[in-house]
Amino acid sequence: MNFSGEPATEAAASLRQADALFASGQYAAASPLYRAQIWRQREVSAQLVLRMAYAQHQLGHYPAELLYLNLAQARQPRLSTWRQLAALAQRQRLVGYPTTWQQELRVQAQRYYYPTLQVLLTGAVVLAIGLGLRRRRTKPGTWLAYGAYVLGTGAYLTLLRPEAVGVVTRAGVALMAGPGAGATWLSTAAPGDRLPVLGHEDIWLRVRWQERVAYVRATDALVVE
Repeated sequence: MNFSGEPATEAAASLRQADALFASGQYAAASPLYRAQIWRQREVSAQLVLRMAYAQHQLGHYPAELLYLNLAQARQPRLSTWRQLAALAQRQRLVGYPTTWQQELRVQAQRYYYPTLQVLLTGAVVLAIGLGLRRRRTKPGTWLAYGAYVLGTGAYLTLLRPEAVGVVTRAGVALMAGPGAGATWLSTAAPGDRLPVLGHEDIWLRVRWQERVAYVRATDALVVE
């Protein structure tokens, strides 16, 4: 869906022009056209966002590159994209980009999270119907196995659910101990820092920072999930 009301044919023509400029190495000219496509439309492909990230890389705009890589990762989790994010964040000394094997395993699981969840939920419904039809002949052990299956599905849903994160978009963003300008100042976040979002309170985001709760203004971070 197009927020701006721009006709689909014009949007397609603009995208073709951007792709042509990108292919010829004119990244500065292609970037505004890609930016319009990304922010004016509700749904864009991960490939388009990755092209925008690459254009920002070629232009030396690392905060914008990090932002678009995060958007691409949210749309289509891939280990290669995450490693690129982590390497860039490490060079810039940013927080929120772990390079552990546990994180890489989580990224792989998130790539297939929704298809796997759909299969698990469909299986739970089908099994429930089958057990209901044969309830008089079903042994207690079968019910216990079904209960374990449902509990496992619930654990999968809870533990591997994609986590909303706030990517800091400005320099000098204050991390506060509470949702207010008068709260205790904790630290300053850098553009590109990635902070897990725990919730919202008025104009503030409640985030996790160094194993504790902190608050940043919602206008200072873009929430991706």
